[in-house]
Amino acid sequence: MSRTPSTTAQDFVPFATAALDFHRALNLPGGPLVTTRAELDALHSHLVSLHGLLDAHSARTGQLVPTEGDQLRAARTRIWQVAEHLHAAYHAAPRPDSGQVPEPEACRTGLPEGAPELSICQRHQRTAHLVRRRTTPSDLHTPFTGLVRR
Repeated sequence: MSRTPSTTAQDFVPFATAALDFHRALNLPGGPLVTTRAELDALHSHLVSLHGLLDAHSARTGQLVPTEGDQLRAARTRIWQVAEHLHAAYHAAPRPDSGQVPEPEACRTGLPEGAPELSICQRHQRTAHLVRRRTTPSDLHTPFTGLVRR
């Protein structure tokens, strides 16, 4: 197996990075002082996609280069932790229509804001199911996930 991508494959990650940089440069200087729930939902979606990408890379790479695979798995775990915090921030943010902060139980209904606008809870629960299958609780709660293998 080659470690270099084929010359025909498109690498879209730089475009995603540029889009985030562009969004920040355009929207944050003159935008609202508080992050909207819709933006938290979009950021969460982005992180869950990044988590999936790192999961795929760590599974493939770990079989060939165990040390690199360990580092990718550690990065995947950290991305999930960030997604957890974004999900919590979403639930701490007031609703745009009423200003009320939903109860934590609202997440269990799947769509606390109603379909189809925001789907953060469904996405979070689907990814959490995958995370529970591929990581241990100690992996998720340890302050250091960087295994050293030489």
